[in-house]
Amino acid sequence: MKKSLLSIFAIAAVSLTACKKNHNDTAIPAITYPDMAEAADPALLFTTTTGVKVYNGGFGSSVAADPNDPAVFYMLTDRGPNVAGTIANSIILGKPDFTPAIGKFRLKNGKLYLEQTIELKNATGGKLNGLPNPVGQGSTGEVPYDVNGAILQPSADGIDSEGMVLAADGSFWISDEYGPHIVHFDATGKTIERINPFGTGTGGRKIPLVFAKRRANRGMEGLSVTPDGKTLVGIMQSPMYNPSKAAIGNSVVLRILTFDIATGATKQYAYLMENPTLTGCSEITAINATTFLTIERDGLYGGASNNPATFKKIFKIDISKATDISDAANSATGKLYGGKTVEELVDAAGLQGAGIVPVTKTSALDLLKDLPTVYPHDKAEGIALLKGNILVISNDDDFGVVDNGASGFAQKVLPATNTTDHNRLYFVKLKL
Repeated sequence: MKKSLLSIFAIAAVSLTACKKNHNDTAIPAITYPDMAEAADPALLFTTTTGVKVYNGGFGSSVAADPNDPAVFYMLTDRGPNVAGTIANSIILGKPDFTPAIGKFRLKNGKLYLEQTIELKNATGGKLNGLPNPVGQGSTGEVPYDVNGAILQPSADGIDSEGMVLAADGSFWISDEYGPHIVHFDATGKTIERINPFGTGTGGRKIPLVFAKRRANRGMEGLSVTPDGKTLVGIMQSPMYNPSKAAIGNSVVLRILTFDIATGATKQYAYLMENPTLTGCSEITAINATTFLTIERDGLYGGASNNPATFKKIFKIDISKATDISDAANSATGKLYGGKTVEELVDAAGLQGAGIVPVTKTSALDLLKDLPTVYPHDKAEGIALLKGNILVISNDDDFGVVDNGASGFAQKVLPATNTTDHNRLYFVKLKL
C-alpha cells in the first residue's frame, strides 16, 4: 500500500488509550485492534463421505459491535452449509436441521473466540431452520434436497439470515433472503415479530409487496438502523426480477427500504450498483440518519493467480436528496414510471428520464488495494462502524466449503493462502 494512503486509513493497529464509560457508568476497557483477527479453532460441524470438513463457521454474513465492550462482536450465520444442485432451482442442504444463529465473539490476543451461540427461534421458542419457505409465505422457488438426494419439505420457520442490527435494548433485528423477512428477536434469539410482504409473520405488519419480487438468494442482504434507533434501513443485494427476469436486462437498480420501527411506515429509494456483473451489495451500516456505508463486490477471490477478484469496494451513500419511489397503492410491481418498473429503467439515464434521483455515492475504501496485506476472500459481507471511524469488515466463509460442481461439497481453500477459509474481522480506520 502507498504511504499516502497510510495517513488516510491508518491501518496499523488503532489504540483506544483511555477507558470510557457506558450508560451504566461502568468502565469500558481500552483495546488495540489488529489489522485482522481470525476465528480460533472453529468447531467441526460434520465431515462428508468424501472427507470434506464442514465447519461451524459461517458467522460472517453480518457483524455488529457491542457498544459496552469494544472486544465483543456479534456475527451472523446464514441458512447453513449448502451448494447448488444439478436440477434447475435446486439446492443441496448439508445439514437440513441446521439452526441459523448469532455468535458472540470476543477479540483476545489477535484471535476471535466464540463465547456464546444464540440460536434463532420462532415466537413459541421452536428452533428456526434454513429451509426455503412455503408458497405464499416467502418461497423463492428453490427446491431443497439433502445430501442423499431426498427432497426436503419447505418450512414456514425457514430463514436465510443475512443482515443484522443489535438494538440498544440487547435485542436483534435480522433481514433475510427468503420472503424477504425482517425479524425482531429478543436477546435469547426468540422471535418477537416477523415482518414480510405477505403478512404471514407475527404481528401482522408488512413491508411493501414489491419486495416479494426479490431474486432467489439475492434478497435483503443488508440491514442497518439509524443512530437514534428509530428506523431500520435495508438494502436488496441485486436488482429484483420486477416484473420478471427477462424484463430487467442489465439493470443496476437496487432498492433501499426504510422502516419506522414505531409506526411501520416505509420509504423506498433507488441505489445504482456500479456494474451489472457484480454479485451485488452485501451490507449497509449507518453513519448518521441519512448517510451510510455499503459493500459492493464480485464473487472472486482476492490474490488468486487465475481469475482474481477485481471489485470489492466500500461506498459512502446519502439518501437525503433521493426520490422516494414508494407506491401508495402497494401494487405487486411497485410504482410505475411510463409503464415501467424502477428496475426496468435499468440505469442512471433511465432514472433521470423518469425524474428519479438515486442515492448519491462516493468511494470510501477499496479492499483489494487499501489493506496492508492481500484480501484473500471472495465474500466480504458484513460491516460495522466503530468509534473513531474504525470500520470492521467480516467475511462469509461458507462453513469452509464450496460447490464441487456435481451437487457435492468441496473444501473452500483460499487461493492466496492455500488455507481453508475461516471467519475473520478486518479493522480499518476510515477518513469520512
